[in-house]
Formats: sequence, C-alpha cells, structure tokens
Amino acid sequence: MSRLASTSEVRFGTPTPDWTICSELLAEPARFDLWRKDLAEWMAEQYGESDDRATAGYVMGWYLHVPGTIAGLLFHTARRVPSLKPTDIAFRLNTAGRPHPDGISVLCDEFACLPDDPASNHPAATVVANEAALAALLRARYAAHAAQFVASFGQVVRFGRRTLWAAATDMLEYGAWAAGRVSGDEPGGVTDAALILPEKLEPFVSASTLHLSDEGWKRKRNSCCFHYVLPEAEPCTACPRTCS
Repeated sequence: MSRLASTSEVRFGTPTPDWTICSELLAEPARFDLWRKDLAEWMAEQYGESDDRATAGYVMGWYLHVPGTIAGLLFHTARRVPSLKPTDIAFRLNTAGRPHPDGISVLCDEFACLPDDPASNHPAATVVANEAALAALLRARYAAHAAQFVASFGQVVRFGRRTLWAAATDMLEYGAWAAGRVSGDEPGGVTDAALILPEKLEPFVSASTLHLSDEGWKRKRNSCCFHYVLPEAEPCTACPRTCS
C-alpha cells in the first residue's frame, strides 16, 4: 500500500508507556475508535473532510502491517520467526501529524530458526527442519494474531470477515516484499512472499500475487484502504477498486 509509512524504528524489549501492546488494544475494541478519531482529525486537516470507510481502512492496514513487518523483516534478514502473539508485539503511534505506527517492538525472546542458525542452541530457540517449515510456522503465527484482530476490529467496523482477511493476506505478502526492498534485495523479498504464501491457504484469500512487469515488481491487492474516497485524493498504487 503506498499510503503505509515505512517503520522508523524496530526494537526488542519492553517499550515505554507511549507504546501500545497489541493484546491490550485487541482486548478493548473501543480503543480502535479513538485511533480512528485521531486519524479523522488528520484527514480533515489534509483533505477538508474524513470518511468512516477510510479511517477503518487505514487502521486495518496499519495494524496488520505491524506483525507483518516484523515477521517479514526477521524472516528475510535472519531466517528467524519471532513470537507474533499479541502479548509479544507492541507499536508506537506517530504523534506529529498522521497517527500511523512508526515503531515496532518485539517483547519476547522466543524465536524459531533453522538448524544452521548460530543461536539454534539458545534456550529460547525452536529449530525447524527447513525454510518451508519456517515459512509455514510464520504463516501460522501471523494467522493466529490476525484472527484475534479480525474478531476484535470486526466488532467496531462494518467490514466483513472476507475484507478483513483480504487485508491480512495483503499485509503478510507486503511484509515479506518490503523487507527485501528495505534490505536492497527486492527479488529475495518476492521469493520470501511466495514461500510464505505459495498458494491460497485458509484463512488467507490468495497466494502471493507478486509478478514482474515492465515497471518492476507489482502485485494484485486483495483489500482496499478507501483512500480514494477522500476529496481530491489520488488512488493508491494498484488500488483494487480503481485500477485494472
């Protein structure tokens, strides 16, 4: 999604009070409404008005971007998968302007890795047989976190399960792709996305759609952030509702 901001900080360990632990947010769905209220105020400043669909679409993508980003980044750079439980992930919202997550923190030492990982004998390590098994574990851990988000966020928005899982699919793919791009190895990120989403696997709505075009790597998004409904706003790149 072109409207997603790059994460400015990734850290490990207990964050300061201005960070939000994912499990605490999911336990109080009404807090999503407060987040959307702040976003609506920013939208009104930028576009003259806000839209409920857009605030819901932005927050949906931003939240799922958090576990998707940390999963994709550690998988790509270290062939490790952290705990993705909501109790073990926190994020910080930008307070100067648009209220998007600008930092992610992993709160748990536990991780999965391959047999040749130099830390494979660490007490917190779980060793799996190969890359395919590691990708499957990442997919399962992300799905478990996303399922809790779908259950919580679904209580306060009008989006159906298919829309919410479409966004979860997009953010899982995007996390892997973005990790490659940030690391200067976009083809490697594309390969990781295909390894993580090799086919349509429940509850996700599609396999990775990344493909090489004349303009570089592209994908077919499954979800929409509804940015296009804002006054005089340009659609996102590859917007599924306005682009072929």
